Amino acid sequence: MRVSLVVVGVLGLITAGASTWAWAVSAGHIEVAGERGDGADAVRAPVAIVLGAAVHADGRPSPWLAHRLDIAADLYTSGRTEAILVSGDNRRVGYDEPTVMRDYLTSKGIPSQAIALDYAGFDTYDTCVRARKIFGIESALLVTQDFHEPRAVAICRSVGLSVDGVGDSRARHDRISWAVSWTRERPATIKAVIDVVSRRNPTLGRRETSVAEAINWTREHRR
Repeated sequence: MRVSLVVVGVLGLITAGASTWAWAVSAGHIEVAGERGDGADAVRAPVAIVLGAAVHADGRPSPWLAHRLDIAADLYTSGRTEAILVSGDNRRVGYDEPTVMRDYLTSKGIPSQAIALDYAGFDTYDTCVRARKIFGIESALLVTQDFHEPRAVAICRSVGLSVDGVGDSRARHDRISWAVSWTRERPATIKAVIDVVSRRNPTLGRRETSVAEAINWTREHRR
């Protein structure tokens, strides 16, 4: 019994420490989008990075991913960003988050030339490192759900990517799913600390110019 209490206490301290790290690093760099999914209060940055999430077999994004993409579309059309990087999982045959994300954005009127795809954003850490090292991004808006913002922003800023988070708050209307996801953030944040401290190397590969090309295309066509 005493050993169990010690283990629970240690795990509690580790969880609290990881959460404190996330909130401390992300403090002052988190925005929450409006209920309509707009980024009206967001700061400006050259790129909006949309973190991937589940997609359906019929090519539709899951509701939470659609909310992220709606925010990114608003950031682009309102002039707060000049390109959108969609980053997600493409490891399994027939499963392709980035392509679904791009197709959804183009259906909302975002030019395909303004969208860059990262097919190896297998988790938040991978996306952040690849955005900096592969796509050459220095400053960006990071779009995800609000409960995910502290961890996501903290990871990116810890690997040298200057980001401000723009979070979707509409997930709170589904209280059970939101509570489950919020709870899952605790162990995920511990993993994030381990990734950052160990400097885990994600899948990298060759340098990509697609983000720079998307920014240049937008600048030329907004004149």
